[in-house]
Amino acid sequence: MKRFNPVRTATLFSVIALFALCSLPVIAQPSGGPYGPIQKTYELPQTAGKIYYVAPDGNAEAAGDTLEAPTTIESAVERVVTGDAIVMRGGTYRTGDLKLNQAVTIQPYKDEQPILKGTFVAGQWNSQRNGLWTTSWSRFFASKPDDWWSRERFGNETPLHKFNNDMVFVDGRFLQSAGWPGEVDENSFYIDYDAKLVYIGVDPTDKLVEITAYDSALTQTTNKVHGKNADGKGPTIRGITFTQYAYRAIEIEGKYPEGPSPEAEHGKDIIGTTFENCAITYCSRVAGYFKGDNLVIRNCLISDTSTEGIYVIASADILLEKNILRRNNIENITGYYPAAVKIFNQCYRAVCRDNLVTDLPNSNGIWYDVGEVDGVVVDNWFQDVGQVSRTFTKEHFWPSSNAFFFEISKGATVAGNIFVNCDQGVFILNSNNAKVYNNTFVNSTACFGRTARSAVGDHFGWHPATGPDVDERYGHEFVNNLMVGEEHFNRPLLAFSQQSSLCGQLTEPQVDKLDYNVYVRRSQTSRPLIYWSPTKGENCQAAFNSPKELNERDSKFAANSVHYSNYNGPMFAGIELGRYQLLKEFPGAGTATQIPADIGILMGLADSGQKFIGAYPVD
Repeated sequence: MKRFNPVRTATLFSVIALFALCSLPVIAQPSGGPYGPIQKTYELPQTAGKIYYVAPDGNAEAAGDTLEAPTTIESAVERVVTGDAIVMRGGTYRTGDLKLNQAVTIQPYKDEQPILKGTFVAGQWNSQRNGLWTTSWSRFFASKPDDWWSRERFGNETPLHKFNNDMVFVDGRFLQSAGWPGEVDENSFYIDYDAKLVYIGVDPTDKLVEITAYDSALTQTTNKVHGKNADGKGPTIRGITFTQYAYRAIEIEGKYPEGPSPEAEHGKDIIGTTFENCAITYCSRVAGYFKGDNLVIRNCLISDTSTEGIYVIASADILLEKNILRRNNIENITGYYPAAVKIFNQCYRAVCRDNLVTDLPNSNGIWYDVGEVDGVVVDNWFQDVGQVSRTFTKEHFWPSSNAFFFEISKGATVAGNIFVNCDQGVFILNSNNAKVYNNTFVNSTACFGRTARSAVGDHFGWHPATGPDVDERYGHEFVNNLMVGEEHFNRPLLAFSQQSSLCGQLTEPQVDKLDYNVYVRRSQTSRPLIYWSPTKGENCQAAFNSPKELNERDSKFAANSVHYSNYNGPMFAGIELGRYQLLKEFPGAGTATQIPADIGILMGLADSGQKFIGAYPVD
């Protein structure tokens, strides 16, 4: 039964309006780039404020008002007020723990490339008889896991030293931490915190060895700093590289709700932060914590982080667009459930559009978690997220690594995306009203699940109270999707489950609409095509080998879906080159229903009323 939700309807129109304003010109489906930072020649900012010129060798006492006499970045940060700009000469700035509370612009001078590094060079090394080298060091960042991390479950996989935030680099190459000197080799380091010594296993002669010296690069604070009160507005930062910081490169401060919180009561401390054409890499925990409405992160590279990349908290009207998001959880920490992007704790209308999310074997991709409302995930390319070789468990789909994960949240549009070789392409868990339309899944299962997890006695306390309750987890739609399992892919293409204790309590399906999907198997397999729940059967789950079998069990679903088993005919334009446009010769190309107008707008379709399967219209 279709359940009308007036709140969702109103907020969805707000999302569409926001999307339209941010989307000109629009390109439907994954655009193919350019993704990540675009090298540009920057004009001087047009501002009524003052421009401060800074350089790696600038003079802290200089006024910094001319290109010929630059000041330091530290001095400029102390002096700027709202409306000012900092123009950075190219080169490496070894600095950090900078604090701002004014809305300023920071950008390069012309096409130069400023790099902020959180490391110092370690140049004095002593050779040991055991084949290792040591240096004395004073800036350490020892840490420990969060209190919810289970040592009993994960202590044998993740030793505690991995939670320390110190990092060592040799000629730019990241080294893994070791638990004692006997484990150290050319790819690792060890720290004796008592003796204040760093051990490496590679001869440092004629090499650049860098060790973390700063916790962060820049914090936009809500507090008074440098004699100025916070103006409540975020910075605009373009064309800067931030790398090698011990905890995080960027933090935008703001309220962190610890319980259900109305939208009007959070996200308002710092509004309007923008990052464009920036790179944030090699941060021992996250690239950045971002709080505050109207955040934009566009054409940035977020890479080689540990527990998360971009971490957005308690904010509204967010846009992440054309970014490269890759190589999160480079230390392979288990028990932390990492994600390249985490949208967390009651964010509203967060849009992830046309990003490249890839090379994440030990991490989730984009995860909307805990109280998210009306999220939009459209036209993104997800590839190699998690490991398809992981054993699939039909009764529950977690823990897993998901390209897109929507948990304990209300309302999402997931459309026009490509999922290739992902542990699970989409996982909708303990949520409602997720609309999954016109995606292409290649070797990437789509999963829907619900459990008995509630706000009573939960391990994470208030988290479940921010989302739909146990009996409200329904209303999903799964329509016009193309699902392909290539040779040797021995998993279901679509799976539903619910906890066995709910079998007598929740008897209605999680989906309102499930139809007009095309399922393709390139080879024969013993694995069922679809797991369906709730229904009669063990754990109120049944297995089907075709959508026709599902339709025979429940006539409301899959009547217009088709299945091609052991199919080796024409399908994609060029899978070897990542061209997943359907050929018109593919027999299932015409299996589709009209895309709803609101979803078509979010996908960037120029014409309303289109019908096609998967992420791309047929050529």
